[in-house]
Amino acid sequence: MDSMPPVVIMLIAAALVVVLPRALRRAVAVAAPTLVLAYLAFFLEAGDSWSFTWLSLDLEPLRVDRLSLPFGYVFGIAGALGAIYAWHQDSKLQQAASLAYAGSSLGVVFAGDLVTLVVFWELMAVSSAYIVWGGGWPSSKSTSARYLFVHMVGGSTVLAGVLWHLGTGGSTDFTLFDGTTAGWLVLGGFAINAAIPPLHAWLADAYPEASITGSVFLSAFTTKTAVYVLARGFAGWEILLVLGVMMALYGVIFAVLENDIRRLLAYHIISQVGYMVVGVGIGTETAINGAVAHAFAHVIYKGLLFMGAGAAIHATGGRRTLTALGGIAGRMRTVVALYMIGALAISAFPLFSGFTTKSMVIFAAEEEHLAWAVALLYLASVGTFLHTGLKLPYFTWFGPRRDDIRVGPVPKNMIVAMTGAAVLCVGIGVYPQPLYDILPFANHYEAYTADHVVTTLQLLAFTAIAFWLLLHKLRGEATITIDTDWFYRKAGKPVRVFIQQPLEWPFTQAARFATGVANFAGRISLTPESGWSRLLSLGGEPSTVISLLGRPPLGVAVAAMFVTVAAIVLLAAVFD
Repeated sequence: MDSMPPVVIMLIAAALVVVLPRALRRAVAVAAPTLVLAYLAFFLEAGDSWSFTWLSLDLEPLRVDRLSLPFGYVFGIAGALGAIYAWHQDSKLQQAASLAYAGSSLGVVFAGDLVTLVVFWELMAVSSAYIVWGGGWPSSKSTSARYLFVHMVGGSTVLAGVLWHLGTGGSTDFTLFDGTTAGWLVLGGFAINAAIPPLHAWLADAYPEASITGSVFLSAFTTKTAVYVLARGFAGWEILLVLGVMMALYGVIFAVLENDIRRLLAYHIISQVGYMVVGVGIGTETAINGAVAHAFAHVIYKGLLFMGAGAAIHATGGRRTLTALGGIAGRMRTVVALYMIGALAISAFPLFSGFTTKSMVIFAAEEEHLAWAVALLYLASVGTFLHTGLKLPYFTWFGPRRDDIRVGPVPKNMIVAMTGAAVLCVGIGVYPQPLYDILPFANHYEAYTADHVVTTLQLLAFTAIAFWLLLHKLRGEATITIDTDWFYRKAGKPVRVFIQQPLEWPFTQAARFATGVANFAGRISLTPESGWSRLLSLGGEPSTVISLLGRPPLGVAVAAMFVTVAAIVLLAAVFD
């Protein structure tokens, strides 16, 4: 074996934290992704691989190229920052699930064949479902069940497409798909993880129900692995351009309507992933570079935003809605400052990471003369600054002081993790060249042009003015936003009555019959006279049965035994 897949490091660490004492568990949780980063930086390079044949299938658990490496780097960064943020966490199973989740995402990114991809795709679904299940909120467990159901459907769809592809003579190599039935099936499964509407509701449903540390991990991996597999298998599919623009707008609209601060951020993941999907749909070298660069930056600044929201929830004893928060900025100055760095990054403010990455996708659309897409993506950018950069921080931390809210201390490890993410957001914004150097294709995009800076500042300024004028209209409301998950939430009873129960009825009846036969046989073996009495419906005392049946002579019983054995031998000889 020339090289070892990075997933091995993470899965070994996941197994170790289950048995190690608390202090060592924390160290391993941080050390494992840090070791992955070092391994990728110093030992692996584009062109490295590991392949073998199993059951006549050509498998390649490790394929390193310029598309997989950037995702590997940022997943290692996200894993390390997430582990630092969760340093105070006591649940060893949550730590193990987080490591397995990050590791399986790395397994997907470096999978060179479709079989390996499916295996880690399913492991990613199961481990992330456990993170939701252990969230500790009243609805965490039921939400986890819905989350797992949706992702099992997605995984089954991917598997069906892969089997169809292999059954029609396709290779196990994970490369570009064509427009066959197999390709559309695989795309449908990937679309669920990418949260492409109307297959998106699981994201806003599940992420707020995870723990404050779990949601940081969730924000990093599932949707970005989906962006990777779309770029690997479906670059240039025009339908993704349309769907990506729709995602960018859909996410900001629902985010503006939200009251739960983490659900607001979850909806905005859909919007930002939309930019990446647009880049994949355009399919040019600049567009793919933009999708990858934006995914890289998004993992970091979205993690920082979830960290800030989680710190507010932790400090206030579980308050998680805009209507329940506000007026506490003076008591959480450090958290607010770090959150705002993430907010400016996601809003593409100059000198922050989003300015140097998200704009690359819009530039690629301009190069292809897609004026409609450019206009709508700029509109989505306005919504981003409106709710993530202005609405959420204002109503969460600012406003009149509220003495009814008790603000506790924020663990130092949370501040350390947020600081690390904030430094990266500024670093990529001020000096993006190291990120540009690891992109899949040679980069010719220049972010800091006078036109780009002026246009961006104009959009942000007018958005801030609009927010101030409409402040009274934008405050949170204690309402529930209805989304497409309404259909599978409400479909439970009709499906159970009209589909599940009719299908179960014959099996239920067969089970009852078999149980009755088994019970009767048991009674016969223990008390033969009672069993025969009930069978013959004679009622009365068991002695009545004995008197009617009589007791056969010993010779008759022996003869019956020999006849039975002879019949068995004869039948065996006939059918031999």
